[in-house]
Amino acid sequence: MKKYLLTLSVLSLALVGCSKKDDSATFVDKTKAAANTAVEKTKEVARDVADKTKEVAKDVKNAVSDKLTEWKLTPSDIGRDLEKGGRVVRNKTVAAGEKVASVADNARIVTVINAKLVGDSELSALKINVDADAGVVTLEGTAQSPAAIGKAILLTLETDGVTQVISLLTVK
Repeated sequence: MKKYLLTLSVLSLALVGCSKKDDSATFVDKTKAAANTAVEKTKEVARDVADKTKEVAKDVKNAVSDKLTEWKLTPSDIGRDLEKGGRVVRNKTVAAGEKVASVADNARIVTVINAKLVGDSELSALKINVDADAGVVTLEGTAQSPAAIGKAILLTLETDGVTQVISLLTVK
């Protein structure tokens, strides 16, 4: 929408600048010049938007990477846990004032986590069963890699009401 307003504004200015007495440039020449200016401005705005989008994507990727490291969910961390006992357990501290999850909260937690898993392209094709009981979530099924297990645990830990995640996910 802004692109069109900019183009119309530039064209309007070109038309105002045209007069019958002005022999130095024709109406068509001024219109072409105005259109070229509008196109260049639009390209500049598009480049700026693309740059900002790349910057935000990089920031999000770094934030996820930081969380994976903070919660010891890197592929090497997951691999060590699986070798030790075949399961990965992570706890999240409960903030003051948070209540213990009820049956309705458990259903909400399961629904939210399932939606997150389906919404993630790496995890959506996997069959991961999610169960919640009083904020303790158990994940069962298979994953393609330790990194996928870490990502599933991260998405689960970042769900309101979750206090602990027990992952029984295995690498297929």
